[in-house]
Amino acid sequence: MTSDELGARIAAMMQTLYRVSYTYLSESCDREEAVAECLLKAWQKRCQLRDERYMQTWVIRILINECRNIGRRKSREVPVAELPRRTAPPDADVELHDALFRLDESLRLPIVLHYVEGFTISEIANILRWPQGTVKSRMLRGRRELKRILSGEEQLPCQI
Repeated sequence: MTSDELGARIAAMMQTLYRVSYTYLSESCDREEAVAECLLKAWQKRCQLRDERYMQTWVIRILINECRNIGRRKSREVPVAELPRRTAPPDADVELHDALFRLDESLRLPIVLHYVEGFTISEIANILRWPQGTVKSRMLRGRRELKRILSGEEQLPCQI
């Protein structure tokens, strides 16, 4: 893959990269840093890409790792109570946006990758390095949790 081809393919992915980083990081400066670091690492390690068909999966995997690194660094710096609240984009359904971000990250990410970004189950499994069954079960649990949140049902405490 030539440098021009890589640049063109990454330019086409920019919206996807920002949306994936949005699922991990609440502050825009952190999202921009994660995407920038991802692009730098992808450029530096472009010769390590074995199969050009998986370039998008490879770049998203780099981005996820960068988001996690930034999240770990931030968790040591800022108390959770002081994190800014995520606001929905102007064209988004605010109720769905808020419900989606009430989900645990392990349930939210596969849902965003599938329904927002259009990745298949097998592609998500490759990106997240999970078995396909895990992706399917987490998507199912995530959809059920979203349904519960959006319908206004409160989870009753378990009594033993």
